[in-house]
Amino acid sequence: GNGSEGEGALLPLFETKAAKFKNAYRLFSISMFIGICLIWVYRITHIPFNVEEKWVWMLLFLSELWFGFYWLLTKSARWNHIYRFTFRDRLSLRYEDKLPGVDIFVCTADPTIEPPMMVINTILSVMAYNYPTNKLSVYLSDDGGSDLTFYALLEASEFSKHWLPFCKNFNIEPRSPAAYFSNESDLFVDVEGLSSIKVSVISSSFSVLN
Repeated sequence: GNGSEGEGALLPLFETKAAKFKNAYRLFSISMFIGICLIWVYRITHIPFNVEEKWVWMLLFLSELWFGFYWLLTKSARWNHIYRFTFRDRLSLRYEDKLPGVDIFVCTADPTIEPPMMVINTILSVMAYNYPTNKLSVYLSDDGGSDLTFYALLEASEFSKHWLPFCKNFNIEPRSPAAYFSNESDLFVDVEGLSSIKVSVISSSFSVLN
C-alpha cells in the first residue's frame, strides 16, 4: 500500500510493509487463546457445591471471561500487523502551496546559564528545517536583554547566508552547526565548501566570545 491516492504521476507519501515473523506471532496468539479456553472449561466443570464458594468461583469466572474478551479485542487489532514508513521529503513537493505557516519561538533569559552559542545553534538548526522558507518564521525571545546574545544573533544572521544553503544543497544532518562539526564520522564530498563553512563558524565563535 502507499499514499499515492490514485495519482500515478506522483510519488507515494508512505510505504506499507508487513511485520516480520507474523506467522510466529499468530501461532503464539493461538496457543494463548487455547490456554484461556482451557481455563474457562475448568471453571465451568469444577463449580463447587458450597454456596459461598460458588459465588466466589462465579465472580472469578466472570472476571476471566472479561479478560478473555479484552484479550481477543487487542489481538484482533494486531493479527495482521503492518508498519508504515513515511517519505517526509515528498510531502513538501506535493502540498507545498497548502502547507500552513509555522512560527517558532526560541526563549532565553541568562547568557551565563544559556550561552549565546548554544542559543544560536538552536536558531540555525530550526531555520534549516526542510520547510518552505516563506512559511517559516523564527523568533528569539531574550528575557534578559543581553547585549552578548544580541550581538551573537547579528553574527548568526551573516553566517546563516552560508549555512542554510549549505544544509539544503547537501541534505546535511544534523543541522545544528555545533552538532554537525563535532561528528567526525561524517563523510562530506565538497571539501572546499566544507572548509569555507568551518572558517565562518570559527570566525563567528571568536567574534561572539570577544
